[in-house]
Amino acid sequence: MEYVVEMLKIRKEFPGVVACDDITLQLAKGEIHALLGENGAGKSTLMSILFGLYQPDRGTIKIRGKEEKIANPNVANDLKIGMVHQHFKLVHNFTVTENIILGIEQKKGIVVDRKGASKKIKELSVQYGLNVEPDSLISNISVGMQQRVEILKMLYRDAEVLIFDEPTAVLTPQEVQELMRIMKDLIKEGKSIILITHKLKEIKAVADRCTIIRRGQYVGTVDVKETSTEKMAEMMVGRKISFGIEKKEATPGENALEIRNLSVKNKVGVMGLKEFSLDVKCGEIVGIAGVDGNGQGELASALIGLQKSESGEIFLRNKEISGLSIRERIENRVSHISDDRQKYGLILEYTLDENLILKKYYREPYSIKGMLNYDEIHRYGEKIIEDFDIRAGRGGETTVRSMSGGNQQKLVVGREIDSNPDLLIAVQPTRGLDVGAIEYIHKRLIEQRDKGRAVLMISLELDEILGLSDRVAVINNGELVGIVNAKETNEAEIGLMMTGIKRGEADEDQIQ
Repeated sequence: MEYVVEMLKIRKEFPGVVACDDITLQLAKGEIHALLGENGAGKSTLMSILFGLYQPDRGTIKIRGKEEKIANPNVANDLKIGMVHQHFKLVHNFTVTENIILGIEQKKGIVVDRKGASKKIKELSVQYGLNVEPDSLISNISVGMQQRVEILKMLYRDAEVLIFDEPTAVLTPQEVQELMRIMKDLIKEGKSIILITHKLKEIKAVADRCTIIRRGQYVGTVDVKETSTEKMAEMMVGRKISFGIEKKEATPGENALEIRNLSVKNKVGVMGLKEFSLDVKCGEIVGIAGVDGNGQGELASALIGLQKSESGEIFLRNKEISGLSIRERIENRVSHISDDRQKYGLILEYTLDENLILKKYYREPYSIKGMLNYDEIHRYGEKIIEDFDIRAGRGGETTVRSMSGGNQQKLVVGREIDSNPDLLIAVQPTRGLDVGAIEYIHKRLIEQRDKGRAVLMISLELDEILGLSDRVAVINNGELVGIVNAKETNEAEIGLMMTGIKRGEADEDQIQ
């Protein structure tokens, strides 16, 4: 087999943690090679070494059979290696073209040749079916389109080895399908791809081989077609994983949340949520299903107080709360797991301990007479790290920015669940998590339900909605299409309702 990349016995240690411990990965020419591991297993570190962001403590890297020292990303670019990072590296007030040529600007005399660059970008966009408009501002395009800009950035630099780091973590299901098509097209054009992921469904859909690492150590490389999803999951986590969601029958009590005719404007000033009404009872999970951007964001923002509603009422345990501030809602035991942990859930420059007390730093025992009590804060941090299996090299003193995306998510989930809410609003609670962590978070959400708490869950994953929810409310274009019992429906029916077809309006054969 002809290898374009060989990483042999790579070791990388950071203070307090061995991120990569003698890991070997070999990428064959023209293959999609998945790199699978739990959150914090060392996947991104290994690929950052290949891209020149880190230097290995020991081990050998060979590119096209020749040993290389990749001192920085410029060397990686020269070796025709490109990387799309999990959190995109784009300048938001620049155009697509300006982002792509940044650092390698071609000049016409003394002026940057934007026109020539834009023409080449358009040609690449057409060749690979990316449909990117070169003159658009990054701030005006969707997350899925921003990812395509990152792909174009690699192609513009003639990259032949493409590294995708958790590429689907922020994409809608439709965008995921489109990315899979793009990857297959790239392979047809002679590229080779390393796909960092923990989504087994995606590995099965596109990868040829898969290298699995666990806690920084090499577990094995398997042929994807010949290896079951269950086997790969077991290799990744080190134990058998249950893919079904086990829960007993719900015993709902009185209404915890009542939403009455709620209307909320979206970012561009148009009504994003229209006359929306829903009840969530104590002791039940209500899932909101819908294509991304159909009013779910406006609903969550209005419930937690981030956005003012135009009309309608919100009752929490019979108390009208739509006029309350965010802090007052928190005091009334409303918790929120945000869909964007970095923007709304965490302060990245703060430590893990400090992030855990963001909502209660002013209360005893975390502060006494206006002074923070760091001993008590650290004790609390240790408890959450233990309870939610958060992997952080320096424990509570770890800066959150340096943690893996999955461990950042566990931090947010741990903080919100541990506050013993009456109402837990969970938006994309398992986004960016591996199968082991997803199983764990699902158990914790069901545990909240079984303790008599109300859970409103918004998710783009239909199997998660159907597996966790007791009732499913379907939203389309900001309006409630209908509410169904999760046990009495299926993905096909929910999918049709998501397009705006009310229950009973579809043909029988459409929902089989």
